[in-house]
Amino acid sequence: MAQYRIAVVVGSIRKDSFNKKLAEALEKLFPADFSFTAVRIDDLPLYNQDDDANPPEPVKRLKGEIAAAQGVVFVTPEYNRSIPGVLKNAIDHASRPYGQSVWEGKPAGVIGTSVGQLGTALAQQHLRNVLAYLDVPTLGQPEIFIQNREGLYDAAGNIGEASHKFLQGWVNDYVAWVKKHA
Repeated sequence: MAQYRIAVVVGSIRKDSFNKKLAEALEKLFPADFSFTAVRIDDLPLYNQDDDANPPEPVKRLKGEIAAAQGVVFVTPEYNRSIPGVLKNAIDHASRPYGQSVWEGKPAGVIGTSVGQLGTALAQQHLRNVLAYLDVPTLGQPEIFIQNREGLYDAAGNIGEASHKFLQGWVNDYVAWVKKHA
C-alpha cells in the first residue's frame, strides 16, 4: 500500500485555533494510507532575503517537512480579508531562495473556518493566487467555506453529523488529487 505523507499548515498559531481543531478533525476522515505532519510556523523569524544563504534552524525544519511530503493541506483563518501574516511568512521562507522552492509541484488542498458566514472565502482566494505563482497544483473544486458554529464537531472533536458528508466529499476529492499529482 502506498503511503502519502501530507504536510498540514495551519495559518493560525492561536492556542485554541478553530483551524487547528478543523485540521485535527479532518485528518480522521482520510484513508489509512495517508499520514500527517503538523508543520510548525510559530517560531519562524520574519523572512529576510539576507538569510537565504544561511537560514535559521526553524526554516530548515520547515523546508524539510514540506520537501518530505507528497502533498500539503492549508487550513487557514481569514484576517482582514486575506491570509494571516504568519502563513505568508512561512510560504515565503519555503519558497526561497528563488529557484529553490519546496512548494513546487506539491498537490495542495485549501480549507478553513471562521465565525463569519462566508467562512474564509477571501483568504482562500488570496492563498490560491500565491500558490498558483509557486506552481502548486491546488484542488479547485469543491471550494469549502466553513462557518465555525455549534454542531461542526461532535463531543469527541470529530466532524459532526451535519457536516460529515460534505467534508468527507472534500477529503475524497483531495485524496484523488494527491494520487493524481504525487
